[in-house]
Amino acid sequence: MESSRIEILVEKYFQGESSIAEEKELKSYFSSADVAQHLLEYQPLFAYFSQAKEQKFAAEFPSQSRKKYWGWLSIAASAVVLLGIGTYVYHDVTAAKQELGTYDDPQVAFRQTQKALALLSNHVNTGIESVQYVQEYQNSKELVFKQ
Repeated sequence: MESSRIEILVEKYFQGESSIAEEKELKSYFSSADVAQHLLEYQPLFAYFSQAKEQKFAAEFPSQSRKKYWGWLSIAASAVVLLGIGTYVYHDVTAAKQELGTYDDPQVAFRQTQKALALLSNHVNTGIESVQYVQEYQNSKELVFKQ
């Protein structure tokens, strides 16, 4: 009689329809020594639940090591920032010391200036040609849509 009731309770348990009282009854049944032979396969499952309930977590974490870690991390970050600023300033100063574009002979300076202005004029003319294409597109669009 009792094993048929336990079978029904086990079935309800695995279906997720058992109540807390029925689960306690199953745990007490499977923790006893007189478990039916055909229900022995469920005994480790319910024994585990009762053992897991008694376990306590007792590990402690050291809190002071984290403070030391953050301290060293902030020192390292400060060193990296200072190193980056120093490198930037060094390269900026050395670049400023180089005097590019200074000539002693006025004729050489005049020729170099003419070359630079010719290059600039060439690029400006290329830009103006592109603008003319845009203007042609604008005129065509106005003809089509007649705004």
